[in-house]
Amino acid sequence: MKLVKDNDKSPSKKVEVTDKQAEEAFRIILKWIGEDPKREGLIDTPKRVIKAFKEYFKGYHQDAHADLSKTFGDVEGYDDMVVEKNITLESHCEHHMAPIIGVAHVAYIPGKKVVGLSKLARTVEIFSKRLQTQERLTMQIANTLMQSLDAKGVAVTIDAAHQCMTMRGIKKEQASTVTNYYLGQFKEDLSYQNRYLRFISIAKD
Repeated sequence: MKLVKDNDKSPSKKVEVTDKQAEEAFRIILKWIGEDPKREGLIDTPKRVIKAFKEYFKGYHQDAHADLSKTFGDVEGYDDMVVEKNITLESHCEHHMAPIIGVAHVAYIPGKKVVGLSKLARTVEIFSKRLQTQERLTMQIANTLMQSLDAKGVAVTIDAAHQCMTMRGIKKEQASTVTNYYLGQFKEDLSYQNRYLRFISIAKD
């Protein structure tokens, strides 16, 4: 099965930019919007923004495949799907750098090994903490799980609101976007898809 390239490799750093250079860039932006970066309330804002950006985009310095390398082979014959629902997702769109807020649902059918449940959420987190499109994010999560776990099948669903649509432009506050991506048995057998979709649609108590 040919998988879509997941671009998991963080881009090589051809040009090093220091924190001080980045802070100065934000001072210029503050001037551009009509503010005074020397105003008391804004003096430390560039430094705080840089600190926040390091958290928002820490996924560029993390390797999802390495994080999934620790698996467990003793599954006592378990061969049905594992579903983790309602994984909180916070990302930023690559077009406007506006927040993407939503949830991800992830399922896989184990081959000969399983992975700790927290690693599924961790995989979502690593790819979310980069500039993204929702379509690519969905595929990256699925492809990485399929490859790293040698799974029989993977399904990923993301349901998210894009603030580039809710706060600007068309300003549709209630709009949300749903993307699905299936690999292996989930793609080949509709009964697996249907069971998965029923599982993730069960309302939380």
